[in-house]
Formats: sequence, C-alpha cells, structure tokens
Amino acid sequence: MKPTIEAIVPTINEGHAVKEVLLGLSKYTDRILVIDAYSKDRTVEIAKNLGAKVVMQNSLGKGSALREAFDCVNSDIIVMLDGDGSMKPEEVPSFLKALAPGVDVVKGSRFLPGGYSEDLSLIRTVGNLLFVSLVNLLWSTNYTDLCYGFGAFRTEALRRLCPHLESINFEIETEIFIKAKKLGLRVVEVPSVELKRQHGKSNLSSIRDGFRIFRTIIKEIAYKKC
Repeated sequence: MKPTIEAIVPTINEGHAVKEVLLGLSKYTDRILVIDAYSKDRTVEIAKNLGAKVVMQNSLGKGSALREAFDCVNSDIIVMLDGDGSMKPEEVPSFLKALAPGVDVVKGSRFLPGGYSEDLSLIRTVGNLLFVSLVNLLWSTNYTDLCYGFGAFRTEALRRLCPHLESINFEIETEIFIKAKKLGLRVVEVPSVELKRQHGKSNLSSIRDGFRIFRTIIKEIAYKKC
C-alpha cells in the first residue's frame, strides 16, 4: 500500500507566499496542515480555500508551532517546510526518495553539492558552520547543515522524537537533529535550495536566535541521553 504523506507548514502573515507553497505541496502530498500564529493577513483564508487543514497554535514561536503540529498528524510520512516561499515544494520528491528503508529522517542541506542559499548572510553562514561543526564533534554526526527546517520523517520516528522536544523558537531544528542522533535514528541529508524571502521580513534574528541555538547545544551536552 502506498504510504500517505502529510505536510506541516508553520505560518505567520505569509499571505503573499502561502498560496504558491500550498499549491506546490498538493502535487506531492495527501494532506497539508497549516499551523498558524494568528496571522493578521489572508494566510488562514487562503490556506482553507486551498483545502489545507488549519490549526491555530496555542503559543508563539516556530518550535511551539511544530511541536503542536506534530501531535496533530497521522500520516505515514511527514514533511515539514516553511510557508514563506523560501523552500521549494518541488524538492519534496527527493526527500521522499531518500527516505528509503532503514532511513528515519531526511534533512535538507544548503551546503551539499547542488544545494545553496540566496538568503544567508555572512554572520548566519559562519554561525551555522560553527554550530554544525560543534554538533558533529560532540555527537559523531556528519551533518553539513543544522539550522534549516526542511525535512521529512517517518511517523514512527516522529513519535519517538516528539516527547523529547522542548524548543519554542527557531532552535527547534537544532534540537530535532541532535535528539534524532541521541535516539539512534538514522538521518540522511539531501541538497536543498533556499530562496530569498519573497515578501516581508524574516522573524529570525541572527544574534538572538544564534544564542538560543548555542544554548540548546549546551543543554544537550548536559543531558547526554534524551
């Protein structure tokens, strides 16, 4: 039987981009769940009109959104990506192909051959390099990218991860991929292209969120097991 595929898309005021994202995802997924942080534009209206299930998140923050969304899905494979148009839905097939037997999690990388970013500043590039090098050293991983939220999961793997996730903001990706390693899940990377944000301003702050990511890594060192 063909596995069912569901996409999780966190949004906040993404009315200018979410239509294109959801239409693209609909070609490769069976269901789409939009987890919205009480957008003040037409994001929710557009998502509902396109047939997506919309859930209003209880707490602010991308980490909170994803953790709440993970509890709402019940498909065989879960894909997560942002709703701002920076991640390409047409890459979903490459994530699904990489989710071969024995693979639990597939993560996108902007630093593998074939991947790149149109949006990374110098400080974010250097920060990501330092963080991924630290994580590789501490947990014997071979990641090339750490702070990027395009991924695919087998539901069984996600159910193992969910009880251990605590992050509220953008550090959620770092926590997911560290804890996946701690839990013995097999993670592989595929190249991914990050496009420049089409509209509005990113909610990510290089300094503030960089500190949160570093704090997450230190916390995971202190708690060696999940």
